[in-house]
Amino acid sequence: MTESIKKVPLNDLHEALGAKMVPFAGFNMPVRYSSDIEEHKTVREGVGVFDVSHMGEFMVKGPKALDLIQKVTSNDASKLVIGQAQYSCFPNDKGGIVDDLIVYKMGEEEYMLVVNASNIEKDWNWINQHNDMGAELENISDILSLFAIQGPKAIEAVQPLTSVDLSGIKFYHFTKGDFAGVNDVIISGTGYTGAGGFEIYVRNEDAELVWKAIFDAGKEFGIKPIGLGARDTLRLEMGYCLYGNDITDETSPLEAGLGWITKFTKDFINSDNLKKQKDNGIDKKLVGFIINEKGIPRSHYPIVNNTGEIIGEVTSGTISPSMGVGIGLGYVKSEYALPGTEIAITVRNKNLPATIEKLPLYKK
Repeated sequence: MTESIKKVPLNDLHEALGAKMVPFAGFNMPVRYSSDIEEHKTVREGVGVFDVSHMGEFMVKGPKALDLIQKVTSNDASKLVIGQAQYSCFPNDKGGIVDDLIVYKMGEEEYMLVVNASNIEKDWNWINQHNDMGAELENISDILSLFAIQGPKAIEAVQPLTSVDLSGIKFYHFTKGDFAGVNDVIISGTGYTGAGGFEIYVRNEDAELVWKAIFDAGKEFGIKPIGLGARDTLRLEMGYCLYGNDITDETSPLEAGLGWITKFTKDFINSDNLKKQKDNGIDKKLVGFIINEKGIPRSHYPIVNNTGEIIGEVTSGTISPSMGVGIGLGYVKSEYALPGTEIAITVRNKNLPATIEKLPLYKK
């Protein structure tokens, strides 16, 4: 029996807007409304809105909340102040990653964890399994909607909707305030595009009102709804990892270039083994690359050196709408990981020359 596909609260609205809907992470999601390239450029140059209400949200509360978060995440959440968010991951006990997430410090003993839609059940079970200290846990994924308002014109477009000074919200910080006449909206200076903007968490019952207000306010700025197709090309230009492609249960945070969110100043799940991996050095590393000829790299395509020896594999690839060339992420043997290294991507039995580049691939 096939699992039933869930719908985000504004599913019917997206269909009415003419979105092409596809199953993604167990949800019926808009992949595009017009064209991926047009939507991508709207976000890079103006302002666009993604409905990413499929994401998962867990509340962790009580005197043991921080203890649990410190145990299950790789980053150091003790450094957070109220109103600050932090990128992190859940290491598993075998050296890989259960999921990547964002930790929000809502109050002295209150945190919100935002996880990937495809991993909601897995993550929830993982956290509960390790909650031997009695932190209070609540899965609020089904009561919140999440809109990502992204692009250089985001502040200008939606500032009239709130008394909060949006320009005062720093990157990876957030506040709770009024938005489109709704109280207690979480306005977060986060996103998955590298184009600036905000993510807005609202209760499901307020979702349609807020969505429509955003589009009314942004009309003069050419605001458009944006689908998952452009979300993927935008994040890939920045070199942001996608769980299931670039990071998995088998890839370590250190191999994935996430050493910066892996803090050995505290104990966490599998920290001893990851520390050994850091001390001994890693065999493979996630890198970004740009293809020097015409061609589209795809997930699982081989990466080879100049003698044709396979040295790795593509994990994500596309044509960059901003640059007009093939770009991607992939794992290579560590000795080939330096920016400037010449490699090749095997596309349809042809080795296309490519260069490893420092992230982000798209330099604004």
